[in-house]
Amino acid sequence: MTDTRRRVKVYTLNEDRQWDDRGTGHVSSGYVERLKGMSLLVRAESDGSLLLESKINPNTAYQKQQDTLIVWSEAENYDLALSFQEKAGCDEIWEKICQVQGKDPSVDITQDLVDESEEERFDDMSSPGLELPSCELSRLEEIAELVASSLPSPLRREKLALALENEGYIKKLLELFHVCEDLENIEGLHHLYEIIKGIFLLNRTALFEVMFSEECIMDVIGCLEYDPALSQPRKHREFLTKTAKFKEVIPISDPELKQKIHQTYRVQYIQDMVLPTPSVFEENMLSTLHSFIFFNKVEIVGMLQEDEKFLTDLFAQLTDEATDEEKRQELVNFLKEFCAFSQTLQPQNRDAFFKTLSNMGILPALEVILGMDDTQVRSAATDIFSYLVEYNPSMVREFVMQEAQQNDDDILLINLIIEHMICDTDPELGGAVQLMGLLRTLVDPENMLATANKTEKTEFLGFFYKHCMHVLTAPLLANTTEDKPSKDDFQTAQLLALVLELLTFCVEHHTYHIKNYIINKDILRRVLVLMASKHAFLALCALRFKRKIIGLKDEFYNRYIMKSFLFEPVVKAFLNNGSRYNLMNSAIIEMFEFIRVEDIKSLTAHVIENYWKALEDVDYVQTFKGLKLRFEQQRERQDNPKLDSMRSILRNHRYRRDARTLEDEEEMWFNTDEDDMEDGEAVVSPSDKTKNDDDIMDPISKFMERKKLKESEEKEVLLKTNLSGRQSPSFKLSLSSGTKTNLTSQPPATNLPGSPGSPGSPGSPGSPGSVPKSTSQTAAITTKGGLVGLVDYPDDDEDDDEDEDKEDTLPLSKKAKFESS
Repeated sequence: MTDTRRRVKVYTLNEDRQWDDRGTGHVSSGYVERLKGMSLLVRAESDGSLLLESKINPNTAYQKQQDTLIVWSEAENYDLALSFQEKAGCDEIWEKICQVQGKDPSVDITQDLVDESEEERFDDMSSPGLELPSCELSRLEEIAELVASSLPSPLRREKLALALENEGYIKKLLELFHVCEDLENIEGLHHLYEIIKGIFLLNRTALFEVMFSEECIMDVIGCLEYDPALSQPRKHREFLTKTAKFKEVIPISDPELKQKIHQTYRVQYIQDMVLPTPSVFEENMLSTLHSFIFFNKVEIVGMLQEDEKFLTDLFAQLTDEATDEEKRQELVNFLKEFCAFSQTLQPQNRDAFFKTLSNMGILPALEVILGMDDTQVRSAATDIFSYLVEYNPSMVREFVMQEAQQNDDDILLINLIIEHMICDTDPELGGAVQLMGLLRTLVDPENMLATANKTEKTEFLGFFYKHCMHVLTAPLLANTTEDKPSKDDFQTAQLLALVLELLTFCVEHHTYHIKNYIINKDILRRVLVLMASKHAFLALCALRFKRKIIGLKDEFYNRYIMKSFLFEPVVKAFLNNGSRYNLMNSAIIEMFEFIRVEDIKSLTAHVIENYWKALEDVDYVQTFKGLKLRFEQQRERQDNPKLDSMRSILRNHRYRRDARTLEDEEEMWFNTDEDDMEDGEAVVSPSDKTKNDDDIMDPISKFMERKKLKESEEKEVLLKTNLSGRQSPSFKLSLSSGTKTNLTSQPPATNLPGSPGSPGSPGSPGSPGSVPKSTSQTAAITTKGGLVGLVDYPDDDEDDDEDEDKEDTLPLSKKAKFESS
């Protein structure tokens, strides 16, 4: 369709009492079989899809507002509005609605908006209209009482509104206002204040259009100056006429647009400054006032957006070197306010708005403005830039990448932003914080697009690290050339903290780009110089940066840290902190605890080998002793790879059982014939026969001795399993040797097998099925006829700790069964 008369926007009112744009299309009316009646239909102009299908209900109250709006409610909390491009189209649809409802098209509302009581309905039948007192000075008190008494009743509000419309009553009241002011009749002015305030609460667009007309609006504001609660009247008119000046930075040729801007400013002023803050009961009564302002702003933005000459002149003067500073400041402030107005637009319209600005050259213009010396102009330009980044970061990224092909790095838009962040003169760095947030948005991969042909993330990050990262890190590198920061004042520390925050974000979200940069430029070493800063927040920022790197558990980073001995500044800061229990102390301990818990072997070995002497006396936490234990276990595994492999096999065969299953299986263990178990034995290759027995037994004995004291205090539990189709905690080896060999690590003499001190032997030594048991751990290998049984041994401390945490009932010693002839 090309009929612009029927072109409309569809709006719905959301929970926040704001209008949401549902799309643009063309409206028509016709009979819809499914709805059984005449309906309003709106089809989208983009794809012809149905935006709205609404039956014209005979009892629904439709309102016509501002000649181009039709508003109605379809449910208790579902309000709809059609905003027409042309008045003629609005009139046509209004006539259709009135025809269906049997109303005169000259009215602005088709139904009473109320659920009145039976008493009110009786009143309505007996008195079809509300008769207003004659508009005279002597009757102002009576009029004020009538307005106040009508507000609680929806029906009486409707009648009052209709009476005020039909009789041109508002203009008569405003004439009385002039009389009262001339006579200095304060009582009359107080009554007029109450009357005008009450008319606002009637919430009628038709009345607002009269009150906000060019000839009436200043008198309405005048009436609202005389609040009876104030001893002296306010001077709102004086402010609007003398203080507030309308500046046309670019001449506006459209008189309708100019009038709309004036009207919107004044109505916004009335809402924000003149009217008293509405009570909870009055809040919804001003919804039409909110809507009036909203639609005015949408209309202003739309009219300016469509005026290509206006925008062309605006950007031409912004970038013209001949434009004087005062004029340029006005132009930038106008553009900032223009962008702020766009916040009233819905997302799809806002995107179109910024696309228009982009086509007009807003980014090159901002680049010129940001290069100027005027701080106020730069501040306004930063605000405009933030609007652009917030709503379309991809557009900004695309511009700066294209720009890099033509210009030097120094004058790139993104580098200008970084330089302004670094050079912010504000002691609190308010502007720098805002700019850092914008840079973070620009380098955030989460909002980058990926298409079939290219990936924005790859292209932009490659550009950023090549052309911009050196500018960002310049203050950091300049300040860390020695063992401590060369400048350590508060403002420098704040700036470096911002830079570190952005670099930490990069470590977390960028992969190889930031890794290559940190390792090649030795960034971490320079950052850790800041651990010596007198400002705790900066030292903590440096520590957080390193902690983020360690948290990645990347061996490239780990090798870089070890090669450059980059734990030294951290250990030094920890020791300098002394016994103080503060954030620095906790953060450093947490970093070492992470290394221990995550078992980062390379860093564990590096820390213990190089810094153990400095840390061994720290005993108020077990972190460093735990790291030492990890290191020792790691060394033992390296020295005895066979032991490590046996431990891993045992660990893999471990599983949990409940107590009842344990008891049953122990009973079955003692009652099971040994010959039934031979099928479950594992086979060892003949090459293992040549292993020296001491090589196997020596490390086991070390483990036994290390755990003896601890385990002697714990209750021994026999752990036996039925080997029929199940795993056994005992470990069996089968050798092809025909010789018989007994290898045992000697237990204490008092606990030799068969001795009186041996607790609870189930049989005498040498009898079938007998197992010697002692409080000390015993490792034995018995070989006969090619069968070898190896006693299970306890795991290292790490596994014991983990097992104890998970299940207290898990036995700490196990009983092994030996094969005997």
